[in-house]
Amino acid sequence: QVQLVESGGGLVQAGGSLRLSCAAAGSGFSINPMGWYRQAPGKKREFVASIASGGRTDYADSVKGRFTISRASANNTVYLQMNSLKFEDTAVYYCNMVRPEKVYWGQGTQVTVSS
Repeated sequence: QVQLVESGGGLVQAGGSLRLSCAAAGSGFSINPMGWYRQAPGKKREFVASIASGGRTDYADSVKGRFTISRASANNTVYLQMNSLKFEDTAVYYCNMVRPEKVYWGQGTQVTVSS
């Protein structure tokens, strides 16, 4: 069983920065891909960034150059550093872990960017 807990969301002005954290409890952190998704009101959940066990990263075009995903095996945590935030980045941000049998999701953390 895997449990994911996000934190670090909040209210920030446009142009500001936030760092989200996703703490993973259970097995598989070091060998499974993990990612961040977001869902704005009235919209579908969309991909933001992912990181493979070997460290390869991938980003949505809308966040390239502004967001950075990283992982720390020492504390089983995935981070999303978000810089130059825009109003359209406002959403609930979710992290996930992709395992062969299932994709696990956290409960989400709200990010609100004021214009």
